[in-house]
Order: sequence, then structure tokens, then C-alpha cells
Amino acid sequence: MRILANKSIGLIIDMQERLYPHIAGDEQLTRNTSILIEGLKAIGIRIMVTEQYTKGLGFTIQPLKMLIHDIPVIEKQAFSCCDDKPFIRRLKEYKPKNVIIAGIEAHVCVLQTTLDLIKKGYQPVVIEDCVGSRKTNDKKYAIKRMRQEGAIISTYESILFELLRYSGTEEFKTISKLVK
Repeated sequence: MRILANKSIGLIIDMQERLYPHIAGDEQLTRNTSILIEGLKAIGIRIMVTEQYTKGLGFTIQPLKMLIHDIPVIEKQAFSCCDDKPFIRRLKEYKPKNVIIAGIEAHVCVLQTTLDLIKKGYQPVVIEDCVGSRKTNDKKYAIKRMRQEGAIISTYESILFELLRYSGTEEFKTISKLVK
């Protein structure tokens, strides 16, 4: 199944300042997710952003916040984004088929959101190099489970070029510069 730009949205889950420094490979995760966000925006794909319990976990990390400053953030209490009514309302408004997912933690909020999206008839596309957990083993098994349950697993570079489909466009030039 091809993932088409006009049937997709991006979802950045809970990349927050108080938990983020404890995530394995956090610097690379920041770099990868920044490229993903910039690429999705260049292609014209809408992005949704969530924050989990900001009183305790703080807000989206500054490097990403600068890229998503124009996107309203949905604060949630539930681990799964799908258990949050404002999230579901906005998701239904956008009418996507595919939900391209980055975020933390892979084995908690990302996993539960992915499972619920599948149950609701959406196709989650989990960007493996844009999700993280404190422990690498937790991420490893979360990715395995999401794949077994029907999620598509991809990387930021692969998904950006799949969404583009063609070279020779301004969007292609932007994406090419981002991934170098």
C-alpha cells in the first residue's frame, strides 16, 4: 500500500522537556524528528501535536517547538491520543487515512495511540527513527508489537520520499537538502 500525501497527517506525540532528556538517543531523535516535521510541512501535510500532562512533564522541547509554533497543541491526560475527545474531533475533521507518527514513549503513548488508531480504521505509519523510549528494549518490543498489530513501520527519509513521489519539484529540492 502506497502512503499518499493527500490522505495523510503527521502526529507528534508528547516530545516534552522533562521526560525527553531520559530518552535513549535523544539528540539523534531530535534531529530526525526536526527533519520529519520540516519535510511534512514542505509537502503541505497537516500536523497534530500532543502534550501529556504538562504540569508534570512540561512542554514540547524547544527545538521542535520552534518548528511547530504555528500548530495548536492538544494537551491530554490519557496515554492514548484516541482517548482524548479534542484529539479525536480534530482527527475526524482532517479525515486522514494515514497517520504518520513520531513521539515518546514508544511503548506507552505511541503504542497505545497506534493500537487505537488501527481499531478506529486509520493506518498508523510509525516512523521508527522518530520514536523513542527511556529503554531501548522497550522501544524494540513496542515496534514489534505495532508491526504485528498492523502498523506500517518506516523511517523519516523513506516516508518523505514516498509522500513526494516525484523528483524535480521545489518540495523535492527542500526534502533533498533536509536529508543530506
